[in-house]
Amino acid sequence: MAYYLGIDGGGSKTTCVVGDESSPLATITVGGSNITRVGEAGAREVIQSAIWEACQAAGINPQQIFRACIGAAGAGRSEIAATVRKIVAEIVSGEIEVVGDMEIALAAAFGAGPGVIVIAGTGSIAFGRDAQGRTARAGGWGFAVSDEGSAHWIGRTAVSAVLRAADVVGNDEPEDDREWPAAGLFRELKTAWSVNSLEQLARTANTNGDFAVLFPAVLAAAEAGDAVARQVNAQAAGELARLAGIVLRRLFSGQRSSAPSAVPMAMAGGVFRHATTIRELFYNEVRAANPDVVLNPEVVDPVHGALQMARRVG
Repeated sequence: MAYYLGIDGGGSKTTCVVGDESSPLATITVGGSNITRVGEAGAREVIQSAIWEACQAAGINPQQIFRACIGAAGAGRSEIAATVRKIVAEIVSGEIEVVGDMEIALAAAFGAGPGVIVIAGTGSIAFGRDAQGRTARAGGWGFAVSDEGSAHWIGRTAVSAVLRAADVVGNDEPEDDREWPAAGLFRELKTAWSVNSLEQLARTANTNGDFAVLFPAVLAAAEAGDAVARQVNAQAAGELARLAGIVLRRLFSGQRSSAPSAVPMAMAGGVFRHATTIRELFYNEVRAANPDVVLNPEVVDPVHGALQMARRVG
């Protein structure tokens, strides 16, 4: 019996699945393992813990893994891919492949076929492949300069919007929400970051604050009717639709001008999974600009793509 291992290593969570030739046997989820965020030591602890726990749940030893595929954020950089491979090789003796997280997401959505996957989790990226095997990407250049529409981007944009609203009103602690349109969002952000004032909010934001953890706060404010939070979500959907449009034009514009046919598209990541409004706005914007796109309404789980790729021998 051959055993295979797939890992989806993201900024907020790491999912590991162990399976045989036909079925998954065990799946576990632990903390984030993005080396850029947690460092090599932090990534080692998380990834190896995930492997041990998944193998234990499947009733096997990591040394029994025949082939492993790890989808890691930033794996397009050779030094990150090499580090992840070294971490896994310390406990797995079988063949190890390290690819970008967008590659396993694409495999989960379309197998080896054509399509476009848009990922919005802690970070974001759009990635696609056409029928000839050509690939294209947009976004995903890192949280400091890119990752539009991601949880990090949403949190940072929400903080910025609150501070701009405060500049206009000139009131640190609004007593009347009608006079301060971002008051509801401000309350949610204060709770999420355990701060008490605009000054503390700004200080935390400028001293390596974790913006991705603010994503649920923005969703809560939007669901409660906060107009500024809703605008942030709408902007996120627009940014993600823009990334999708870039990949569509690069890979499928010729096909659509000569012989239009359906272009499959799918979504992955926690932003799409947890924010129904963003998912719907994204769908509407993509379809309005690209009526030939067929968008899978289900949010795919990239780790299943990693397991598929691990099973491909050679």
